[in-house]
Amino acid sequence: MKITAGVIAGGGTGLFALSKVLKAENQPLPSPQKLDFTSTETKWQYTPLDASISAKLAYQAYSEGSCMYATVSSVILQLADKFGEPYSSFPTYMFKYGHGGIGGYGSVCGTLNGAAALVGLLVTDKKVQDKMIADIFQWYEKESLPVFSPHQANLDFTPPTSISNSVLCHASNTTWCKESGFKVSSNERKERCRRLTADVAQKVTTVLNEIYTHAYMTGAHSNETVNTCVTCHGNDGKLNNTAVKMSCNSCHAESIAHQVFSDVHYKLME
Repeated sequence: MKITAGVIAGGGTGLFALSKVLKAENQPLPSPQKLDFTSTETKWQYTPLDASISAKLAYQAYSEGSCMYATVSSVILQLADKFGEPYSSFPTYMFKYGHGGIGGYGSVCGTLNGAAALVGLLVTDKKVQDKMIADIFQWYEKESLPVFSPHQANLDFTPPTSISNSVLCHASNTTWCKESGFKVSSNERKERCRRLTADVAQKVTTVLNEIYTHAYMTGAHSNETVNTCVTCHGNDGKLNNTAVKMSCNSCHAESIAHQVFSDVHYKLME
């Protein structure tokens, strides 16, 4: 048994060593770059707003239609005050569908859905939209949230922060519930999401201000785990079987077998 155990241990060590030698070279992480956007002539004008006011308005509007609605309306209300139409009659009620990960489905967080909608409305260049949205989403995945503190709280409770490592509503909530000890149906969890909404409203206002004042820098929150995975699985990899920017390891745990054999297998693939 000792001899067998030694052989197994030695073989395992050899495989790990071999996998190190044959390990695929990761794509380099993108460095922050200046992102410029030339505003085109549309009826949807924008002027820099006070991001702290966006946070306050989002926190207040949360009870009217939840996270996505509050995120969008926090910006639209300010633009309506500055420009009038078409913002004055903007149908913000439509964004109530985004609550709870789209109609309670637990998919993409409504705050992020709303932030992306605002970027799509106010930035007409698709490539610029994509970079801004990715930056907001990656910030959400890796930032310890919520941090917003209202002057007059809806609930006398300061939620502990957590790092969601995911853009999905159910994963974000579950991570927070596990770390805080509160149930997903609790008023404490609802207060957490209410303050999280304020944080995202402030973030999207900040990035809109930056892109319109030519001060936007990309790539501040690049995810090294994603970069490792797409080396093999992404467009430029041999497997070429997934397209992703969102964090991988919130859903996909790397097995021992993958750690030991994947690099060797990848190198030997046609």
